[in-house]
Amino acid sequence: MQLEQITYSVNNGIATIQLNQSESLNSFTKIMLGELKQTLQVAREDPEVRVIVLTGSGRAFCAGQNLKERSRKPGEPKSDLGESLKERYSPIAMAIKESPKPVIAAVNGVAAGAGANIALACDLVIAKKSASFLQAFTKIGLMPDAGGTHTLTRNAGRQRAMGMTLLAQPVSAEVAESWGLIWRAVEDEKFAEEVTKIATQLANGPSLAYAATKRAILAAESSGFKSALDLESDLQTDLGFSNDYEEGVLAFREKRKPNFTGS
Repeated sequence: MQLEQITYSVNNGIATIQLNQSESLNSFTKIMLGELKQTLQVAREDPEVRVIVLTGSGRAFCAGQNLKERSRKPGEPKSDLGESLKERYSPIAMAIKESPKPVIAAVNGVAAGAGANIALACDLVIAKKSASFLQAFTKIGLMPDAGGTHTLTRNAGRQRAMGMTLLAQPVSAEVAESWGLIWRAVEDEKFAEEVTKIATQLANGPSLAYAATKRAILAAESSGFKSALDLESDLQTDLGFSNDYEEGVLAFREKRKPNFTGS
């Protein structure tokens, strides 16, 4: 398996998928998203794999979409962001949800935008106490996607979901734990040890029981997740054609405050 932006390894039943573009804070590119989808499928089909760990390299878990890939030259047509979600992000979120094997997000640093929502879609989220979660979408004139509107509302409640998304303020790992967004916030120096400990427990545990438990819990709490993904894609399509989105990306690149006009 040839990989450019992700590393993949299997050890003692634990498949580790590491986003490996630390210079860009592991922001998602088309290549990385394709490789993430591929490695999730490989891990699911490998009988030697009993648990999957998704993590990042360097000081970030994932900063979300790489906006350099979204830059548009004057006169070029605007991108259909809804189609991008349906083709790239939604399949990854669903692959995590539908995997019969437990998927752990080991959040080693900031998780922003779609990076945060892919992490929060995992079965267990373990984060360094120095890590944070940021719904940065409104800063560039967009709305949460990759299942974020569903996950945040179900796990943290409407007010917290609204605060995180509308105000685009970071939430620390410790606060995220207290809200029920993640399983555990761990001291930085004990992070790797804790991830290995939990992953090893799952790798050595009853995989059929885990698969059945996961299926039952998700059936009980996630009715409508696919509908949430579809709605996000449709609404993001409209936002992706907006002047506010174009202004948001331009302001980000020029390192200035965006001037949103509501158009």
